[in-house]
Amino acid sequence: MSNQAYMMGRQPILNGLEEVVGYELLFRSSTSLASANFNCPVQASSRVMFDMLSSFGIQEVLGELHGYINVDADMLLSDAVELLPAAMIGLELLEHVELTPAIIERCRELKAKGYQLVLDDHRFDPRFEPLYNGLVDIVKVDMLSTPLEDQYREVELFQQYPIRLLAEKVDSRHVYLRCRKMGFELFQGYFFARPSLVKKTRLANSAGTFFRLMQQLSNDADIEEIENTFKQSPALTYKLLLLVNSVAFASREKIRTVRHAITQVGLQHLKRWVQLAIFADDGGVGTNNPLLDMAAVRAAFMEELARQELQKTRLLRQAQPEECFMLGTLSVLKDVFEIGVDEMQKNLNLSEDLMAALVAHEGDLGTMLCLAEMIEKLEFDEAGLCLERLGIAPDLVLACQQKAYSWRQNLL
Repeated sequence: MSNQAYMMGRQPILNGLEEVVGYELLFRSSTSLASANFNCPVQASSRVMFDMLSSFGIQEVLGELHGYINVDADMLLSDAVELLPAAMIGLELLEHVELTPAIIERCRELKAKGYQLVLDDHRFDPRFEPLYNGLVDIVKVDMLSTPLEDQYREVELFQQYPIRLLAEKVDSRHVYLRCRKMGFELFQGYFFARPSLVKKTRLANSAGTFFRLMQQLSNDADIEEIENTFKQSPALTYKLLLLVNSVAFASREKIRTVRHAITQVGLQHLKRWVQLAIFADDGGVGTNNPLLDMAAVRAAFMEELARQELQKTRLLRQAQPEECFMLGTLSVLKDVFEIGVDEMQKNLNLSEDLMAALVAHEGDLGTMLCLAEMIEKLEFDEAGLCLERLGIAPDLVLACQQKAYSWRQNLL
């Protein structure tokens, strides 16, 4: 990997079924993340992508989905762009790329090689018809900068071409539903990066998860194996906490980790509960659901960063890895299902440290949660400042992201 420090953001792209179908990959490269010390963001993104081809592993970041990176005219015309695997990476032409015969011909070459081409932040322009007619796969329309009346016009104009329209910067459910009704097929924005999209999702689990638990319990599996199954399902973890604090298992001891909750219930009682849950379950959360994606990556990232911190600087010594995983999971569920603070305190019996971090981002655990959330929101400057204060190397963050993305892909 290069000597420079990198941090990566991964923003989900969803279809009309509210499933994750791809990611836009964004990077920050500089010796000091907070100073944003680089000449061209596109060059930084591309350079990092090339460095990461052999060290990070695109498969670990994307799984079976597509990733998209921004390119300017120089990068598009360079041979270097072909180092990126066409089967996994799409190229987003930025809005300031001027249409020239050379650009058109280059798009034709890249299309023939299997690359998906995207026009980023684009407004309809007849001069681009050579690209609209079979070269460009996706056109991204900015919902914030494009007036509402123009949005309808843009959709109508593009419908005559074999193009998929993507609504970007979708910041509310109202905007998402309007875009879907207008004819947009793909969607991207902080509305989806935040959990509000999946408030309608039932707190349910796939029957397959319960059956896997049932098999593990019947075969007297190690508690670590059982713990890992729970950690793969945010909703199942939440139900476990409710079970622990039910009348039958109520204890004054505050819960700090998933393993702690399992031992409080006991394997025999857990087996009975799983048997009932198989028949009581009313549906599943699909593997491409943004809730699972966010919770899994956030929890695994926080756990790994805490583990690395304990081995190195110990500046955040109160943030234990297992607690960080629990916090990452619950922080997503708390927002998604709008679980109130009073309800959490009453029903989950969490430790004071976990509650303080969930409610007010306090303590070392709260700092870990803040870092994870800033990176998810692509607030790289703020994250960089926080990392500098803590003395955490950005390369360590990137390594933890790699572990988190890899763990998430293993859930599929």
